[in-house]
Amino acid sequence: MQLLILQWWKHTGADYGTFLIKELARHLTKEFGKGFDERELRRIRQFYQLFPIRDALRPELSWTHYRIILRVDSPTARQYYLTETAEQSWSTRQLERNINTLYYERILSTSNKREALLAEQKMEKTKPNDVIKNPYVLEFLGLEWPTGYSESEIESAIITNLQSFLLELGKGFSFVGRQYRIKTDTKVFFIDMVFYNYILKCFVLIDLKIKDLTHQDIGQMDMYVRMFEDLKKTEGDNPTIGIILCAEKDQAIVKYSMLEEGKQLFAAKYRLVLPTEEELKNELEREKQFIREQIANKQPAS
Repeated sequence: MQLLILQWWKHTGADYGTFLIKELARHLTKEFGKGFDERELRRIRQFYQLFPIRDALRPELSWTHYRIILRVDSPTARQYYLTETAEQSWSTRQLERNINTLYYERILSTSNKREALLAEQKMEKTKPNDVIKNPYVLEFLGLEWPTGYSESEIESAIITNLQSFLLELGKGFSFVGRQYRIKTDTKVFFIDMVFYNYILKCFVLIDLKIKDLTHQDIGQMDMYVRMFEDLKKTEGDNPTIGIILCAEKDQAIVKYSMLEEGKQLFAAKYRLVLPTEEELKNELEREKQFIREQIANKQPAS
């Protein structure tokens, strides 16, 4: 019955369809009960237009999942959320949260995804810069901002909310340890958090900073990565990744440091409260503009 209605509706004129929708909703509700009001019929029509081929649907997703994904305008982003929701078993609540925090756009904003920015090609998560987001949104920690939290307090909140933090990190992450001890012949060092990504097959070191990014922070993380490579990485592991989570990052420091190489070291901002969609879009646009300028500066003069 629904399929016949949708096929008919697809071929009717817009004005005629608008005129009939109230009457159609009334008849369907009378015959089938709840679930066929005007708003729901518009969703069903939109669903049919976006997914006309039944074989393209993901059986792992519920109608509620699809209703949430229908809000996404970009076809590329919509396909990304379909795939990730099915493969990572996102609940409807997790899916809605990720769409509201522009999860896909934050993946694309990483300063090393120049190709993805220039042309939003299908992303295959096989390289380190394919899993790093910017910024990271940590509203689930329940911390107010600004209130002068110490790095240790934020770190403790992350461990308390580890499942949510792993979801925000992305696909393939597992927790290894907090204040991870690494010892050389002469000194002992402690890395804030260590994870392992089973897709990239490598360790991921995270250093948390409550202040602006400094060149000392970058040097410290570079040292941690080199030590981990020498002392902890085993046969079969890919090169270790280091991520500095900072309150703010100066693009000049990024540009004139080893972060510019974009191989194994990354710096990303974090937000302790849920930003508005406009704030996130502005943040991402600033990041994209920085990337555009980098690309333009590296192109040979004509």
